[in-house]
Formats: sequence, structure tokens, C-alpha cells
Amino acid sequence: MAVMWRSLGGFAATKLFRAQTPVCSVPVRCLNLQEYQSKKLMQDFNITVQKFKVAENAPQAVDIAKNLSMNTVFSHDDVHEFVIKAQILAGGRGKGVFDNGYKGGVHLTKIPEEVGPMVKNMIGHKLVTKQTPKDGVTVKKVMVAEALDIERETYFAILMDRAYNGPVMVGSPMGGMDIEEVAVNNPEAIFKEGIDIMTGITDTQASDMARNLGFVGDKLQEAAAQIKRLYELFIAVDATQVEINPFGETPDGRVVCFDAKMNFDDNAEFRQKEIFGLDDMSESDPREVEASKHNLNYIGMDGNIACLVNGAGLAMATMDIIKLHGGNPANFLDVGGGVTEQGVYNAFKLVTSDKQVKSILVNIFGGIVNCATIANGITNACRNIHLTLPLVVRLEGTNVEAAKKILEDSGLPITSATDLDSAAQKAVASLR
Repeated sequence: MAVMWRSLGGFAATKLFRAQTPVCSVPVRCLNLQEYQSKKLMQDFNITVQKFKVAENAPQAVDIAKNLSMNTVFSHDDVHEFVIKAQILAGGRGKGVFDNGYKGGVHLTKIPEEVGPMVKNMIGHKLVTKQTPKDGVTVKKVMVAEALDIERETYFAILMDRAYNGPVMVGSPMGGMDIEEVAVNNPEAIFKEGIDIMTGITDTQASDMARNLGFVGDKLQEAAAQIKRLYELFIAVDATQVEINPFGETPDGRVVCFDAKMNFDDNAEFRQKEIFGLDDMSESDPREVEASKHNLNYIGMDGNIACLVNGAGLAMATMDIIKLHGGNPANFLDVGGGVTEQGVYNAFKLVTSDKQVKSILVNIFGGIVNCATIANGITNACRNIHLTLPLVVRLEGTNVEAAKKILEDSGLPITSATDLDSAAQKAVASLR
């Protein structure tokens, strides 16, 4: 999937480095890990997180809470308070409302028996937050975890950055808040240090960062150890970013990673099958899930002009030109350089499955792509899916004359365009 970005939505640490760079606003398709999955990854690397288990029904949740309180499953101290968190990908769960009127996707209790009614009101019901679709998202699992008091919050992240030619640590003693605001209002509270990817993180680097974050005494040593383990996780799973906010300490002296966001390198999917197998697509747009099956890079949008393009940059430019001429793109769709006739057919099936699409614009610059392949795919798709929508095609590059002849000889109602500007104008005009 080459350079189609898998992220968790524009992390704060990345923004610290790129705040001065103008960029197009393009949606991204994400490798979606639930909170409990991220915590399990950290747990596997001996990184300290809250004790937790996942439940799929109320009786399971009650049993987990009882086991936590009786210390029969976990090896540390008893848990005296529980936090029950609905597991959906959207943020704002604590202030969300369920379709049954139950308020809040995050609840606290000290009594294991109270966990059951809470979970009954969550599992199987749709939770609506500021980040979910209007109708909400159905909760299928809850995480039952130990509730910890936080004595002090810091911020820590590791990310790949081109300016450093490798990994860089970013930290601040001012955690638990919007790190971009800290960077603006208290830039002296942001600490950055590059890591030699061949050498790896050193004891000195880890200790210096822990000291910069304000840890002292035994907590300094523990924080440094946690930072080293986070780097080991970062490298082992081919992450491009691991962000911990807050990276905090508790009144009883523990250093804990309370919340984590992770971003992974798509190009490493072939050797990270277990990680990418965790991808929770249950909340994803079904069109995006279908596109991934056919190696198409697709993101649904809210316009009515479908775009079928090769290359992410050209796709972005195509959407911009459509907007410039008063239209609204219905999608981002990059068919890629290795697209086949079948791939073009699959792309057409995908965009025409969107009921809001009223026109289609194909914009191909054939470098690696053979324009004749695209043309044959277009004509095959039009005939087999009985296309009735207006179709505007602009082809340029390899074998373009043969491609144009294929379209002309097809007898199909295809509108040709000589350049991107005229193609966009024709696509917008076809809606009138």
C-alpha cells in the first residue's frame, strides 16, 4: 500500500515538527487499534500500564473486577477502584451518551457488583460522542481496569522525523494537556533529542530525558527504564510514532503509561502481520474496507464527484481543482501505478456504490501506468455495471493515443478532456 498513510489522526508530536509547513487537508485511512490493544502491546514489552482485562458481557466484567480486587489474577497489590471504559475508536467517550439514554462511556466504581449494570448499559448499545457518526458506534467490548490516582503528569513521545534522519524523542514535564499549546506558550518546556538508529537509545539519553521530565530519585531510574522499553517497542513493531500522554507517576511511587497512541509504517506490514492483523475495521467505512481488499487507496468524502486517479499527489490536485470550479469531491481514490484492467473495474464498482456520487472524473497521468490499460478497464466497467452517471476522462502519458482510440471506438457516452482544468470544469458542469 506504499505511501498511503496509516495513522491515528495527526499526533501532537508530529505537529511540533511540522507546524510551519503548509499542507493540504486530506483524510487518512488508519490502522485502528483499540485502547486495550495498545495497552497489551506495551504490556508485552514490560512497560507499566494499568492492570486491565477486556469483557464482552456483564458477567465477564464482574468476574474481572472481583479477580482484580481479590488479587487472584494479577501479581501486584489489590485494586480498590475500577474504571470501566467502552472500547470504541472515537474520542470523547467520557462525555458520550448511549442510545438507551445512559450517560458516559467511562465510569468509576469501588464495588465489583456495580460493574455489571454499568456494562449492561454499554455493550450492545450505540455510544454517541463528538467524534462518532451521528448515530453513534455500537460497543462490543469494555475494558475493566484499575483506576489510578495521578500525582504528576508528563508527556513523552518517540517518532521518526526526516530532519533527524531517524527516531527522535520528544518530552515535556507539562503532560496531560494539549502539547501543541505547551509548545506555543512554554517552548522551553519541550525537550527533543535524536537517537542513532544504528546504536539505539543509550542509558544516558534515557536518564537525561527522564530528568528533563522532572523525575527524581528512584522514579528517575524507573522512568528511564520505561523510556528504554518504549524505544524497544517502537523499533520492534516498526512504529513511526509512539505517544504517551500522560506519562505519569502515582502517589505510591509508580511510573505508568496511562494513555498511548501508536502509528505504524505501512511498508513493514509484510513483517508485522500480527500487528496489522489487530486492525479493527468494524468501525471503518465499509467502502474503505472493500477498497483495501483490492489494493486501492480510498477515502470517502462528502461530495458528489467521484475521483479515480493514479498517484496521491495527482489525486489531491484533482480534488483541489474540482473545489476551485465549485464542485465537491466524493472521495480520494488512488488506483496506484500497478493497476490492472480488473483494478479499474473494481474502482468503478466502488465509487458507483456510493449513492451520493452523481458524476465521475478519471484523471490519469501514465508514467508507470499504461493509459490503454486504463481505457480498457473503463470501457469494461461501463458495460458491466451499466454506468448511467456522467463520466469525464482525462488521459495523458504512456500509450495515450491508443487509449483515446479505445474510448472513441467504444461508442460509450464518455466525455474526454485534454487537461485537468477542463476535466474538472466538465465534471462540475455535468451536474447542472
